[in-house]
Amino acid sequence: MTTVTTAAERVPEQHYTHHESRGETVHRTNPVFIHRELEALDVRKGMKVAEIGTGSGLSGGLLAELVGPVGMVTSLDIDPYLTRWANHIHAERGLANIRCFATDGTAGHPDRAPYDRLVAWCTPPLLPTAWVSQVTDGGLIVATLPIAPLPNMTIGAVIRVNNGQPQVESIFPGSYIETGSSPRSDFSVPARWVDWENRIPATSWISIAWRHQDDWRASGARAALERLREPGHAEPYTGREIDWASLRTYLAATATGHRLTMTELRPDVLGLGRSTGDGAAVIEQDGTLRADAADSASLTVLRGWLAAWEDAGRPAPETYTPALIPGSEDSVTGWNLRLTR
Repeated sequence: MTTVTTAAERVPEQHYTHHESRGETVHRTNPVFIHRELEALDVRKGMKVAEIGTGSGLSGGLLAELVGPVGMVTSLDIDPYLTRWANHIHAERGLANIRCFATDGTAGHPDRAPYDRLVAWCTPPLLPTAWVSQVTDGGLIVATLPIAPLPNMTIGAVIRVNNGQPQVESIFPGSYIETGSSPRSDFSVPARWVDWENRIPATSWISIAWRHQDDWRASGARAALERLREPGHAEPYTGREIDWASLRTYLAATATGHRLTMTELRPDVLGLGRSTGDGAAVIEQDGTLRADAADSASLTVLRGWLAAWEDAGRPAPETYTPALIPGSEDSVTGWNLRLTR
């Protein structure tokens, strides 16, 4: 039995996720993924740990159990409602080794640093410098990070910090909501990298990796979304059922400089493909191909991408080679995670 499994037996999950006074907490991470990330985090007794994303408080309760009474857990969330309730529930259980703070987690919490471990239950725009600088030499960070400047294009990473520099030790499939500068109640549209959206007659949005080539009115993004909302052509994919995690990782690694595009044209159905100011084509998660026309240039490119992905054997996300590249995004400095084959 693993240490995390043992800790989970001592932490009342329902007390956090469905507290009798607060009710169900919608903003929470699946316990399966919590356990997976905490296994990778390798927490030990007496450690100082930071978590970004308080949620229901369950993950913090598990961390408090893992570090023991002489350890310390610092939990950060942009939503003060969540941190207040998590502090209350932790106190109800008699925990004195964890505190939750309402703050922008991308900046970390230097007052309680340095940390031996840091884990994030949300996705920043890149690996923040603040996280790396607040982790001890030899410490670990476990987080999902973008692998292309589009929503939902992410992968989980285990990162070791040595001499103030981060190095990826391993990657794994993973995706969490984006960090934001204020609490969110509407999750119908991603918090980052949406270039155009419509709310009537139903919500739809588009994200284009070539946004820096679009004009200030986002005319190209708007035109591409309109062409896909009422496509001139639609057809089913003739291959096997789409492996979305594999496909999005492959295209992030091989097509980021080729007008890669993400959409949501129907509720909870993502599309991924190519767009320009004159045409667009995406393949949706259910295998539907949509394009502005049957002879669309973007559809031809997308079919080529799909054929290359199939020829490569639908590579698993963890088989790529990761690299951290210095950069900045949304006023956050740090490192972009990029993948190659």
